[in-house]
Amino acid sequence: MNFRTFILCGAAAGLLGACAAVDVPGPGAVVHATLETPSVGTRNADAADDPAIWAGPSTALAGVRTSGFVAGTDKKAGLYIYGVDGAVLQYLPEGLLNNVDVADLPTEGGPLVVLGASDRTPGQEGIALFRFDPVAGGEVTRWGAIRTDLAEPYGFCMRPWRSELHMVVTGKDGQVRQFVLTADAQGAPRAREVRRFAVGSISEGCAIAADDGHLFVNEELVGVWRYDMDPASGDARVLVQAADGERLTADVEGAAVLTDGESRYLIVSSQGDSAFGVWRLPRTGEAPVWAGRFAVHAGPGGDAVTGTDGLDARGGAFGAFPEGVVVVQDDVNDGGQNFKYIDWRDIRTALGL
Repeated sequence: MNFRTFILCGAAAGLLGACAAVDVPGPGAVVHATLETPSVGTRNADAADDPAIWAGPSTALAGVRTSGFVAGTDKKAGLYIYGVDGAVLQYLPEGLLNNVDVADLPTEGGPLVVLGASDRTPGQEGIALFRFDPVAGGEVTRWGAIRTDLAEPYGFCMRPWRSELHMVVTGKDGQVRQFVLTADAQGAPRAREVRRFAVGSISEGCAIAADDGHLFVNEELVGVWRYDMDPASGDARVLVQAADGERLTADVEGAAVLTDGESRYLIVSSQGDSAFGVWRLPRTGEAPVWAGRFAVHAGPGGDAVTGTDGLDARGGAFGAFPEGVVVVQDDVNDGGQNFKYIDWRDIRTALGL
C-alpha cells in the first residue's frame, strides 16, 4: 500500500521535541468529504478496505428506517453496515473479507439484496455471501459461501447482466474467476463458474458497466483493463489507462461505475499519489474518455483522503446526497482507517462535467 505522508520538522518543532505527520492528497481538482464513518475496529493497521453502496425503497434495517446503506470491509475482521449518515448499523465478524459489492437478486420468494465479499480466511477462500430482505426488513445476515481455487481472493464485483447476476473475483496472483449466482427452490445460493482467465500480475479492484457489457479490472502495477462481460470473449482486453505516473500512479486500486442521468463515469483510485481518475463511458461502447482527476482535501466533513484502496459510487438520491455519492476508504485517519462520503455534485462541479 502506498500513500503520501510528509513529516513536518523545523526549528519550532525541535523546540517542542516532536514532529507532526501530515497526510497530503495528490494533484487533482479539490473536493471535500461531506461526512465520514467511525474508524473500523482493527486499529493501527491496514484494515479498512472496500465499500459498497445500496439504495432502494424505504425499509427497516437493524431497527432504523432507511433507504440505503454502505457495506464496508475490515479485512482483518469482518463486515460493517453503515447508514446513509455514516453511523454503524451492524457489524458482522465474518473473517478476512477484502472487497465487497451489493446487488439485487430476483428470487421466487421476492427481491433479495445480496452482498458478496472476497474471503481470504484460511480454509474458506472464495466468496462470502450475505443477504437482506428489503420488504420484510431486519438485518444483513450470512447466506452462504462459494469456494474458489484462488489462493488469496482480493477483488470482487457483481452486477446483473443479461438477466443473470454475475460475480467476478480477482486473485493476488492475477487470476480471475467469473460466476453466475442464483437461488435454488429452498432459497440457498448456487453458483456456476462461466469463465476463468489471467490478468498477468496482482489485481484487485474491478467494476462492471452492465449497460454495455464491460468489465474493468485494475492490474495494480500496470493500469486499468477493459474486458467484455461475455464469457465467450475469453481474455481479450483493451488497456484503458496505464499507470503512467500522471493520470494514475501505482498502485491502481479501487474502481466503480456511476450513472448520472444519461451519463456514466468510471472512477479509479490512484493510490500512489492519493487521487482519483475519472473517465466518461460513452453509451456507444467506444473507448472511455478522460475527464480528469480529483483529490479529497481536509474540510468540515473529515480529514484529507490518502492512499485509498477501495471505493464505490452511486448516482441518484442517497440520504443527504440528492444526485449521488462516492464512498472511499481513507488510509490515514485519526483513530484508525475509515470511509468518507463525498457528494457527487461536488466532484462533477470540480471537474466541469
